[in-house]
Amino acid sequence: MISDWEPGRLDSDLQDAGFDTLAVRAGQQRSPEAEHGEALFLTSSYVFRSASDAAACFSGERVGNVYSRYMNPTVRTFEQRIAALENAEQAVATASGMAAILATVMSLCSAGDHILVSRSVFGATVSLFDKYFQRFGVEVDYVTLADLDAWRAACKPNTRLFFVESPSNPLAELVDIRGLAAVAKEQGALLAVDNCFCTPALQKPLDLGADIVIHSATKYIDGQGRCLGGVVAGRKEHMQEVVGFLRTAGPTLSPFNAWVFLKGLETLRLRMQAHCAAALELARWLEQQPQVERVYYAGLPSHPQHELAKAQQSAFGAVVSFEVRGGREAAWRFIDATRLISITANLGDAKSTITHPASTTHGRLSAETREAAGIREGLIRLAVGLEEVADLRTDLQRGLDAAGS
Repeated sequence: MISDWEPGRLDSDLQDAGFDTLAVRAGQQRSPEAEHGEALFLTSSYVFRSASDAAACFSGERVGNVYSRYMNPTVRTFEQRIAALENAEQAVATASGMAAILATVMSLCSAGDHILVSRSVFGATVSLFDKYFQRFGVEVDYVTLADLDAWRAACKPNTRLFFVESPSNPLAELVDIRGLAAVAKEQGALLAVDNCFCTPALQKPLDLGADIVIHSATKYIDGQGRCLGGVVAGRKEHMQEVVGFLRTAGPTLSPFNAWVFLKGLETLRLRMQAHCAAALELARWLEQQPQVERVYYAGLPSHPQHELAKAQQSAFGAVVSFEVRGGREAAWRFIDATRLISITANLGDAKSTITHPASTTHGRLSAETREAAGIREGLIRLAVGLEEVADLRTDLQRGLDAAGS
């Protein structure tokens, strides 16, 4: 069957549907087999009715499946569902979250352009901007995330893109997205927001004025640590540029992974509510422990951006970072003493995970860069899963006992 799908199209019956309905049903187009669950199209290519039909599809004169590097029905369903949840005109899926960032910059920026990046971004993101984009003539500068005046002052005539994580990894720093979008618009630049920690269940950057939203679908969109993937969403004019890069360069999401992500989206809001409730309870408990110097979680009134988080998010996320007294040695003792929580750098899983950012996710950065980003040696990142909170608290107490010994 040759699809008549068009980018951004949503079943008319779902135009006014709520978030949870969209998360379960948006984007699905049943095949002649009339399957109830989304079909998994494991095919690299497609058959055309005739030579002229093939030519029309390849030239774009006719809408139809051409090649799974950039056009697959299962991936398309995932893209349409994300677009519906983020209130985007179109979404484009990629092989990973980092591939989503790569595709965004490579498709929308050119040599000679200037990009402003928050200092509070994931370590691999810094490496991508510093080691690779600058190599090809893209100028990159870093700005304090929350300081809108600093963003405005750092702009140049050739500034093309602002890139931020909000909340940031791992310190849960935020930016006033609406305010930063206004600054970007003043400068004629685009604002891209990595929405990985919140997902559209908790925050919708496009509704706050951002131009582009980016996800590592590997995290909460999957929700069980099974597959790698990413997605970019925004206006059709920008997303068509991303499609062109995907078609040529090929950082493609596999249909199987897209199918897994579709299953993850069906329970996204329920999972995020449970994650957030447990994270808030544990953050409050950690803040009371004498071995803990500071807890970084926007759900706490002590967080300097607590009110902003309440204004632009519906909840505070599942990542709780905290500093223990005694630096790296104490942090490693803490982590090694846990028995239930998994020691892994991934997050967004049903299983709680714990890691030491300074020696893992941000370990390739210089000590000076880590210090500027607030990634200190005593910092621990906890991604709260879906286990019983009492059991997680017992495991964390093991870490506290070991860290203080």
